[in-house]
Amino acid sequence: MTTGLWVTASGASAERLLAVIPPACRRRVDMASAGIAADEAVLETPTWPAAGATHFVPSFSALTEAAYSVRLELSVRVGGGWSPWAAGASLGAAPFPPLTAEGPLSVDIDEFHAPAPVEAVRVRARLRGADGVLGAPWLLTLSAASPGAAGRARAGGRAVRLAVPPLSQMEWGAALAPRVCSPTSVAMVLDFWRRPADPATLAAEMFHAPTDRYGVWPAAVMAAGRHGVAGYLLRFPDWTSAAWCLAEGLPVIVSVRYGAGELTGAAITETSGHLLVLTGLDGDRALVNDPAAPSAAAVARRYRIDELARVWLERAGVGYVLFPLGG
Repeated sequence: MTTGLWVTASGASAERLLAVIPPACRRRVDMASAGIAADEAVLETPTWPAAGATHFVPSFSALTEAAYSVRLELSVRVGGGWSPWAAGASLGAAPFPPLTAEGPLSVDIDEFHAPAPVEAVRVRARLRGADGVLGAPWLLTLSAASPGAAGRARAGGRAVRLAVPPLSQMEWGAALAPRVCSPTSVAMVLDFWRRPADPATLAAEMFHAPTDRYGVWPAAVMAAGRHGVAGYLLRFPDWTSAAWCLAEGLPVIVSVRYGAGELTGAAITETSGHLLVLTGLDGDRALVNDPAAPSAAAVARRYRIDELARVWLERAGVGYVLFPLGG
């Protein structure tokens, strides 16, 4: 799988943004002008030459406490012509009217899929409550990938251990505990960046009522921005890119899926979808904070790199990378 990350940003330096993207995934950072105050706005990227890609994961991050809603939309060029815009899930309190034109793109909440490799892509963020966003630093990003086997994970290299404070989702109570791995993971990383946030507040901000989910990926990036931490979503192409993030001091929240026996010592036996925090490397072991552990004392764990790579990179492969813009 080949992967690239494209970024359009305002209020941040290109140098800072490139410094938090794995080298193998860096494509382009385009700087936008600050917007004019308006309640509704559309932010649109330039044409990005994501040739050969079929899988797309956009995200939007704004460093503001203002309430706003956003919907991420995508158009692709195939055979020299542009497809109609396709829309992802609406995030925030204000809904958006549906797009009526049908095109080749299919959408699964937070992921877009093209039936054949594309020539180029455009992304736009449709905003309501935009007057609280356009003057703040913001990032509109796209992870574009082509299908194929993820790179083989290689153990070894420099040991890394990031001091990410542990939190257990299982301490939330029976009703919510199985459902809040994403807000619990985001809370751990915000605490690492010294921007602590109440996990229950994060869960409320990330909850997506139309799907009854706490784990909609761009909602996590959006929520982190409310607490002063920027971020993007990335389909990681290989273990080397994950190891680079850790070496640069960037924990990665990873989306895994596995059956019984596929992840030795896992906090839960099997899962159709779970988020945990990659915090370090030690030989052939990955250091993680797994929020599904029964208590905070049991959250820090060591998983085999080859097994973790299989249940992460060879499945969804998606990670949240969160970071302060100030460095």
